[in-house]
Amino acid sequence: MKLQQSALSQTFKIIPRTLAATSMILTDESTGVSVNYSITPTIDRYYLVISKIVSLVEGRNYTLSVLNSATEVFRGKVFCTNQSNYSINNGEYVQNSTNNDFIII
Repeated sequence: MKLQQSALSQTFKIIPRTLAATSMILTDESTGVSVNYSITPTIDRYYLVISKIVSLVEGRNYTLSVLNSATEVFRGKVFCTNQSNYSINNGEYVQNSTNNDFIII
């Protein structure tokens, strides 16, 4: 998932193992520093919707762990970028050219 370096609240959705969560931990993969946040998510069908002000540094990767008490209900990756049209696969996909000719014998 993609989040921004911002002093404002950011909202994101996750699909957890259970629809309850009390905290989340963001760990900076380059420094190893973890920050624990207390959360009160809302439920949107099978999603947990989390709105929180988080302290992130642009261009860094983070590991996100969402907990319900001491039980981990979600684990994922976060990339911090302020680019509005950022895609992790930008410039990576190469389409093979084909003429769609086939031979019937």
